[in-house]
Amino acid sequence: MAIQPVANLKEFFKDALRDALSHQHVAVEGETEHYVVNLLTLFSDADALYERNDQSPGRMKPLVVMLGEALEAPTPEARCRGLQRLGDVSLFIAGFFSAGFAQKLVDIDYHVAMGGRAYGALAETVPASRGRTLRQVFAELAIKFQPMVDALNEISETAYQHSAQDRLRLYELWVRTGSERSRRILRKLGIEPAPAARSVGSH
Repeated sequence: MAIQPVANLKEFFKDALRDALSHQHVAVEGETEHYVVNLLTLFSDADALYERNDQSPGRMKPLVVMLGEALEAPTPEARCRGLQRLGDVSLFIAGFFSAGFAQKLVDIDYHVAMGGRAYGALAETVPASRGRTLRQVFAELAIKFQPMVDALNEISETAYQHSAQDRLRLYELWVRTGSERSRRILRKLGIEPAPAARSVGSH
């Protein structure tokens, strides 16, 4: 497959995200779209995913460690920074590396839950000095975390052709998270997800 050069990474992500959100039938505010585009641009540099003082280069802190550090932060501002990073990392990893959870699907469920809760906490506690708009962005990301993950999945798999080997992973992903994108792909692959399986698997 030929590699297509991109002159402006931010513009690329902006166009790609708008297309994906449209395909997934997800509407978000312009500020939320702008926030996610900036997040994607930032994390396009893999080093941004790692802690600067990390003693294990090439690895990220576990989400539970990030959560603990945020909750135990000495100041409200530090707590918000920790929660924001937790939400951002969870969204990016769940959105762009869901295929890596094929043998451990609980992990994507975990990322979705942790990221959504982190953004929800931010929406309620972010200092007023950072602006009401940012609170609204975090609130929307908390509510629409899974649909946003679906949109990022589409961006990451633009050139990927699903095969029969993906069916079990997609089915279990749908059962665990309710991903509408997974449901639509399963239908294209000839599988109709059963609502009963979703209700059982979500508990």
